[in-house]
Amino acid sequence: MATITMTADWTAADLVDYFGPIRLKRIRLDPTPGTATEEDVVEIYAKEKRLYELVDGILVEKTVGVQESFLASLLGRLIGNFVEEAGLGIILGADGMARLFPGRIRIPDVSFITWERLPDRKVPSEAFVNVGLDLAVEVLSPSNTAKEMDLKLRDYFQAGVRLVWYVDPDSRTVRVFTSLDQSVVLRKGESLDGGEVLPGFTLALDRLFSDLRT
Repeated sequence: MATITMTADWTAADLVDYFGPIRLKRIRLDPTPGTATEEDVVEIYAKEKRLYELVDGILVEKTVGVQESFLASLLGRLIGNFVEEAGLGIILGADGMARLFPGRIRIPDVSFITWERLPDRKVPSEAFVNVGLDLAVEVLSPSNTAKEMDLKLRDYFQAGVRLVWYVDPDSRTVRVFTSLDQSVVLRKGESLDGGEVLPGFTLALDRLFSDLRT
């Protein structure tokens, strides 16, 4: 996948063209878009407790509403319980930063990493994980654009993520990606399963969305 050379020449129009009609307040202007680094992501979180993804030298703030936070927490708890009981690996929550490849930091709402990917089967102590993810879950927010999420999906599969779930609170659906160009949309009455990544895990969508206000 092609990346943009780091430059300080990004305009508002450039950013909208690249990410879609993104709310420009989500783009951090200091450091200047195009010049941000992995160190900036870590330093800003340490000082301000604000989460930014790093995309081609641009810091894009991760924003979450109440329903998105609820769904991420619920999924993290249910998947985490399953993973712990089966002894499969670790679960990271909505502030678990992942270095997909140099200069690219993503922050899934939930992620799963098998013990086999982790040296000595121990949880890393660094600010972000530097190993491949097996599952990445994104709970969609009204502030997310289609272009933004397409770019994120490409990043995940370029980095070797095996399974990606896009959870949409508005439509009460989950789009399950097993590759960049292979996906299925699950709807009311259907169940989400972990496939080869989390064999045996199932969750009815009616259960997942049952507590959301319509």
